[in-house]
Amino acid sequence: MPDLAILAVFIPTFFFVSITPGMCMTLAMTLGMSIGVRRTLWMMLGELVGVALVAIAAVMGVASVMLNYPDAFAILKWIGGAYLAYIGINMWRSKGKMAIVEGQQTDLSISNYALISQGFVTAIANPKGWAFMISLLPPFISVDKAVGPQLFWLLSIIMLTESISMLAYASGGKSLRMFLSRGDNIKLMNRIAGSLMIGVGFWLALG
Repeated sequence: MPDLAILAVFIPTFFFVSITPGMCMTLAMTLGMSIGVRRTLWMMLGELVGVALVAIAAVMGVASVMLNYPDAFAILKWIGGAYLAYIGINMWRSKGKMAIVEGQQTDLSISNYALISQGFVTAIANPKGWAFMISLLPPFISVDKAVGPQLFWLLSIIMLTESISMLAYASGGKSLRMFLSRGDNIKLMNRIAGSLMIGVGFWLALG
């Protein structure tokens, strides 16, 4: 386990970075608005697995391989970004599986696997996530102690703070949906959610 002094610095540092708006947080808010918090949990699962993989890779030095093959990384970003933008365009047009349709349930229209994949690809293809893990994690790991236990505790903190942050954003999206649904604003909700999704797609592809 890392020293308490290290944890006292790491916890607020990572929580601040985690809670600030980013690709995954925007995605959580968008899905919370369109399919609800409960179904968004599947996307969160994929995102957490992706974040954990990036963190472990950063500590093990695998990130250097990604840096040595930027073309492959760029292709992954473009594919993920194009997919999110495609979903966003359909939502903006009130079409597709994730669009909000008046009088119709949307929570069963997209598979859990698709949601998990969405979160996972967004996490591992986020260049800012890689840069953050590479710059943040190594300084908090002491070379005088076993790396495994230290990484376990740091990852546990990362998973907890990411979960809390995404739940907050997803709940905010659901609240926004409830607020807008008081009037005849179904099309407006789809356009807001679709625009956010398109933005995340471009953010991912061009980031």
